[in-house]
Amino acid sequence: MNYFTHLKKDKTLAICLLNEMPTLSFQKNIPLRLIAAIMSQQLSTKVAKIIYQRFLDLYNGKVPSPQMVLDTPFATLRNIGLSNAKVNYVHNVATFCIENKITDKKLQKLSNEEIIELLIKIKGVGKWTVEMLLMFSLGREDVFSADDLGIQQAMIKLYKLDTTNKKLLLANMQKIAEKWKPYRTYACLHLWRWKDTVKA
Repeated sequence: MNYFTHLKKDKTLAICLLNEMPTLSFQKNIPLRLIAAIMSQQLSTKVAKIIYQRFLDLYNGKVPSPQMVLDTPFATLRNIGLSNAKVNYVHNVATFCIENKITDKKLQKLSNEEIIELLIKIKGVGKWTVEMLLMFSLGREDVFSADDLGIQQAMIKLYKLDTTNKKLLLANMQKIAEKWKPYRTYACLHLWRWKDTVKA
């Protein structure tokens, strides 16, 4: 059974399932993708792309390793448009990846929970950032990001959830999402798209 057929069993969610999403896939060089995720935090997609391109341009067409990033002076990274805090976080990621020998191969062997537990030790990397990494870089099919504002907004609207108690809201979202296992990432993708296309 493909994910589409499975998710359609939830009649409420089925409203969002207009056509299938492209299959998730593993993207190489996870340490670099984590650095990109840090850079894009709290920025529009357009601005994030520009800054990330400036960052790549620093290495003259080479794919930067964590060591190369760590060797890049603070001022150089500030000059591409990163804040002081973000430069520190980027360096934190590079240092952590070197010290803990973080490789694609190592991460592929770990479960979603183990990856979250490992990477949130890095200052500047929160659970949401790792969840996005699991979905879009590691290609994991069963990630549910309850803390994502877009997912919250879509589920509140779709399932008419009560928002007066945040803790209860998150618990209700998790309960609904249980039905979507083992394809919760695809459910999130459809919820995001639905939220962006439906008029408020």
